Amino acid sequence: MIAWVMYDIEQDRARTRVAKYCKQAGLYRVQYSVFLGTLNANEKDTLELQIEKEIDPEKDKVYIFPMSQSALQQTICLGQALDKKLVTDEVRALFF
Repeated sequence: MIAWVMYDIEQDRARTRVAKYCKQAGLYRVQYSVFLGTLNANEKDTLELQIEKEIDPEKDKVYIFPMSQSALQQTICLGQALDKKLVTDEVRALFF
């Protein structure tokens, strides 16, 4: 499945670790706190557990949105929606 991971995490250390876990899961950074890529069900569950251990559930917000390829291709990006310095060819391939 294609998955978006988006977060708003207060503590720098937790935020850094969550980004590290997203990268280790094979996701690509498209904004500073937004990752996109493909995960199987096991990878998604593992990532969820890793993130859950890092965040403060009273303050932080994390979203993991599964999405189909056809739904992703219908996504509309306006303006500087994807950070051109961060977006890789792998991410472009998911969209087109």
